[in-house]
Amino acid sequence: MKLKNAPQYLKSGLESIFWPPHTRLFIKGDNANWSLYWDAVELTAICRKLGIHVIDAKYRRLMKGQCFFNMSRYEFLENWQKPDCRIAFPYYHGNPAWDDKSRGMLKTIRQHHEDISRIQVSCRFMEETVLDTGIAHEKVFRIPIGINLDHFSPAGPGQKKQRRAALGIPESAVVIGSFQKDGNGWSEGLEPKMEKGPDIFLKAMEILKDEVQGLFVLLTGPARGYVKNGLDRLGIPFAHHFLNDYLDIGKYYHALDAYVISSRDEGGPKAVLESMASGVPLISTGVGQATDLIEHGNNGFLADIEDAEALAHWTLAVMQDKAQQATVVQNGILTAKANAYTNQLSAWKSFMKGYVD
Repeated sequence: MKLKNAPQYLKSGLESIFWPPHTRLFIKGDNANWSLYWDAVELTAICRKLGIHVIDAKYRRLMKGQCFFNMSRYEFLENWQKPDCRIAFPYYHGNPAWDDKSRGMLKTIRQHHEDISRIQVSCRFMEETVLDTGIAHEKVFRIPIGINLDHFSPAGPGQKKQRRAALGIPESAVVIGSFQKDGNGWSEGLEPKMEKGPDIFLKAMEILKDEVQGLFVLLTGPARGYVKNGLDRLGIPFAHHFLNDYLDIGKYYHALDAYVISSRDEGGPKAVLESMASGVPLISTGVGQATDLIEHGNNGFLADIEDAEALAHWTLAVMQDKAQQATVVQNGILTAKANAYTNQLSAWKSFMKGYVD
């Protein structure tokens, strides 16, 4: 059998005999066509632009002596085993003040930081939290969760009307978006995932109901049962669409008048840059990279964590003040462009230096 006709894993296995140590990078996302999968796709594209040899992570047996970036920190930190390669991972969220899992994982970093080559954090809070473990400062890099602007853009003329018609949303409605998973598990999600603040979101919507004629909530994502039941109880009309492909989500932003993030703990969330890139006014609690990227009143609005009244206030304010709305939208687009994956090459080059030879 000629090598070119051999299965790829066999071909890679034979070639790997000649790989110098730490010159190949394995990047692992997840098996779902969703967030971590696309994080891995984007990082792979960045690394290849940097001239790094990226190998499919399914060839785990080839990783010995090479470099492994796993998008899931859990696989490393919840069942620690001394690595046989250089390892790296993102640590996006997990406030140890109340997150038991995060406390355990940070303890693992504290005990084994010498065996960890690199950690990506997305925001200042998690940078400080990870550095508190004692890991060397030069191993921790703050690089925001970026955005691919090929998938997110402002609605063009007539697109909002068309998108609402396709989704069965009245053209005259005032539509608030909430697109992230906020229930425990992967079924109905009747038990709230409190760090995502679904209870705070419902309180904010309850306040807006009395102030906004035609209020409507558009939901995507799995496990939204708690919020759906709450909206039913409040008598607020809504639509929920479960998406099988993350790349479809950009079209749903085109139906919105505003996007609200009510979380108590985040690394991103991705909705920060997604809504900005889509030209949708953003109102968020001070979590994750929202705190780092939002300039209050300039490109979005910030509220204290658990402050449903402030979330409702700034949502109403930006919808009523068209001049400020235009300013926030335009500056949000500029913020998204500045944090596009294509503008992160230098940051990732620094991350990879000394990790991949």
